[in-house]
Amino acid sequence: MTTLSRLSRRPLLALAAAALLASPGLALAQARLKVAAIYTVPFEQQWVSRIHKALQAAQARGEIEYKASENVANADYERVMREYATGGNQLIVGESFAVEAAARKVARDFPKVAFLMGSSGKPQAPNFSVFDNYIQEPAYLTGMIAAGMSKTGKIGMVGGFPIPEVNRLMHAFMAGAREINPKVEFTVTFINSWFDPPKAKEAAFAMIDKGADVLYAERFGVSDAAKERGKLAIGNVINTQDKYPDTVVASAIWHMEPTIELALRNVKEGKFKAEDYGPYSMMKHKGSELAPLGTFEKKVPAEVMAKVQARQKDILTGKFTVKVDDSQPKSTAR
Repeated sequence: MTTLSRLSRRPLLALAAAALLASPGLALAQARLKVAAIYTVPFEQQWVSRIHKALQAAQARGEIEYKASENVANADYERVMREYATGGNQLIVGESFAVEAAARKVARDFPKVAFLMGSSGKPQAPNFSVFDNYIQEPAYLTGMIAAGMSKTGKIGMVGGFPIPEVNRLMHAFMAGAREINPKVEFTVTFINSWFDPPKAKEAAFAMIDKGADVLYAERFGVSDAAKERGKLAIGNVINTQDKYPDTVVASAIWHMEPTIELALRNVKEGKFKAEDYGPYSMMKHKGSELAPLGTFEKKVPAEVMAKVQARQKDILTGKFTVKVDDSQPKSTAR
């Protein structure tokens, strides 16, 4: 090959390289955001699983590079946050309930990194946004179903910690139950753990022994107790009816996708700021829903389901608002 012919090929090679770089696939790869998540519990824990699922979906679409750490001790949380922040991640997601001060300190030290944290507190300018599983609307609907299915009028409720995020769901559930049966009685217990199925199971057994025939399973382990004793359970955050087809009647489902997708878009467009993403977990944004009744579709009384469907319609049209009560719920059973 002559020197001239080699030189004549150079513009063509340059054009080919430019075309390759401009291809949609490579452009997408270059546009991928680096996202990290930090969880204090296992990926399979129901609350965390919804965040993890939404981020995995974004990764599968090619939008992000996703890294995550599970079972991070509270004492290590700040260190892991700093490692991810210094590692070039543009968005860090997690839950800061037990490490609020440390998480906010890290955010202040890295003002160019976006933080989206489950939190009971307010947003912190310029880069610390908060979110929450605002699923009190479907929780209200499941309470209606629970009261309609209870023969004893006694419902047991097992929660993790009495923090606002849990309390408001329990109160909404209780309010929904009272709409169907104003005389329903509740036994409420908190196990002071986010992931201790054996402890939750024992708490549920104690409630069954006191006459509860429907159990609100805010934590894993409760549905196992209900199944063993032939009682019913109401799920929370995820739908476990496939594992408990004769036990779990209904569930209030949380969809984290609307929240995650909005945060990713804001980061990508340079519009991320400190704000409350909690409302994007509500039904009108498709951030939550009442799970299909599945195996219980023909077992829930028709008159109860008619009231549930009417109430759901009122919620979606804005005619009815589920009250948010963040105070610790109390037992009412005598």
